[in-house]
Amino acid sequence: MTPRQRMLAAYRGEIPDTVPVAPEFWYYVPCRLLGVSMVEFERDIPLWQALQQTFRHYRTDGWGIVPIGVPGPDLKSKGAFRELGRGRYEASHEVTTPHGTLRCRSQYDEQEPSWPVERYIKDFERDWPAYAYMSLEREPDAIEWAPVREALEAVGEEYLLEPMLPGPFFDFIALQREGGLEQAVFDLTEQEPFFEALHERYLDYAVRVARAAGARSGADSFFVGCSWSCVSLIGPRLWRRWDRPVIRAMADELHKHGKLLHVHFHGKCMDVIDDLRECGADCICPFERAPGGDVTDLAEVRRRLADRVTVNGNVHTVETLIRGTPADVTREVEEIFEHWGADKRRLILGTGDQVGRETPDANIRAMIDAGRKWGKT
Repeated sequence: MTPRQRMLAAYRGEIPDTVPVAPEFWYYVPCRLLGVSMVEFERDIPLWQALQQTFRHYRTDGWGIVPIGVPGPDLKSKGAFRELGRGRYEASHEVTTPHGTLRCRSQYDEQEPSWPVERYIKDFERDWPAYAYMSLEREPDAIEWAPVREALEAVGEEYLLEPMLPGPFFDFIALQREGGLEQAVFDLTEQEPFFEALHERYLDYAVRVARAAGARSGADSFFVGCSWSCVSLIGPRLWRRWDRPVIRAMADELHKHGKLLHVHFHGKCMDVIDDLRECGADCICPFERAPGGDVTDLAEVRRRLADRVTVNGNVHTVETLIRGTPADVTREVEEIFEHWGADKRRLILGTGDQVGRETPDANIRAMIDAGRKWGKT
């Protein structure tokens, strides 16, 4: 099988020729391999191209994303990019809508991924109408799919490239809210009628994007990310109320078109493992070990998922890959396969979030070699 075929077989619950080994290479390792600054990496190099070179370098399986550009309303916008000194830069953006003007700023560093320093939504009453208009008055049926198809064709069988769908609802309301995670939790508590109406609007938008993607993108699987939408940060109740319905609705729409859904779900998961089984996702990652997650026994995870969801992950990115030795990595991989059992369907050997920049190359290769040894079917 090719890497792409191997990943898709695992997503579908079929038996691949060997269990896919898919370290999550995101920013740090590809940036290091390409020999560029993080500023160049983020602003000038498509992520799917950087991942292609990285998977090719390590001769392993994997997945990555390509963005979907959903046409929005005709708005006035302007931006600027300036150097701050000492390897720091700042990008600013201003958008004028019929409901007001929004401004945001992000800072870039030559060594680290960028981060926001000013978000669009500062005053709840003033800014939400403008942000909702800018974000949701879009036309999924008018998406130009040529860039996505060109990326899919360029990647071919080298790894599984997935168009990125709208994220969970909490991330939508929090990522551009001044005050971030904490303020968005307060907002949900204090403005529930507003968010109930917005949730219906967002759900409709997400389903329409999924429908267009499933029908016209040419991809076989799609990706839903996660920033703050996880039970480690917002708890099971808020996640079930606001985010699970969005995932379920997009999964149902994709399945109508014979497509697959991959969901990223950081942090602890055992309190909602039964929800994850029923959310419609075909593959979920990364099922992290402590302290970031709470997975201690993959056999229990597999039993409770009941052969309905593929597990991707469980190699510890810090304690094992960064701080451990190749022998430690090999031992952890063996443990994963022992816990999983003889039936090797529904398993992808992955990492608990992205592989860190400090990870010794020998440890990455030890993970791949051990996965190939133990993953034969």
